[in-house]
Amino acid sequence: MLNLTPSVLISRLIILVIALSFHEFMHAFLADRLGDDTPRLHGRLTLNPLAHLDPIGSLMLILVGFGWAKPVPINPYNLKRHSTAGVMWVSLGGPAANFALAIVGAIPIRLGLVQLVGGTGFFPTLGEFLFTFVAINLLLAVFNLIPIAPLDGEKIFGFFLPASWQNAYARFQSVGPIVLLALLFVLPLIGINVISSIMNPAISGLLHLLIGV
Repeated sequence: MLNLTPSVLISRLIILVIALSFHEFMHAFLADRLGDDTPRLHGRLTLNPLAHLDPIGSLMLILVGFGWAKPVPINPYNLKRHSTAGVMWVSLGGPAANFALAIVGAIPIRLGLVQLVGGTGFFPTLGEFLFTFVAINLLLAVFNLIPIAPLDGEKIFGFFLPASWQNAYARFQSVGPIVLLALLFVLPLIGINVISSIMNPAISGLLHLLIGV
């Protein structure tokens, strides 16, 4: 996990700036298009990474390959659509942005324009960089679709639940951050890694679909 060679570190730093900035910008852009100017007023309707990056989340992405940015503030009652539908679309924007970036990064590999050949130098080869770019964007997309607060999947999944389940789902989400921290950091210490069990097959399948590995 901590195989931080110079080439890996350089790749992750660049991907950090691109992937998280696009993720949060898309949240802000969709909220703005749906009538909520809260992200604009907070300076989040921009691709400037300084407006989006969270220090701890950025460090996590560099060290272990995934992380997070500062959440984009929105006011659901300003959205043109019904608030729950609007929030769902805004939430979906972030993972969708990362999926789109993964597809763009995979195109040169899929077309055979770039070879997945590793190097031994200080800087990553183009193949190394693009593979890491695709993998991390897929990881961010899949991770954020997990339906546990405060991830985007909470609002996306919750929108499609029957009304009779909404109260129970809301009670569960009130402790969502604690559950997520336990799944990420506590349970793996005793050999139970639920998040990896869910994400690894999904990411492996998507990598195979996009770049054939």
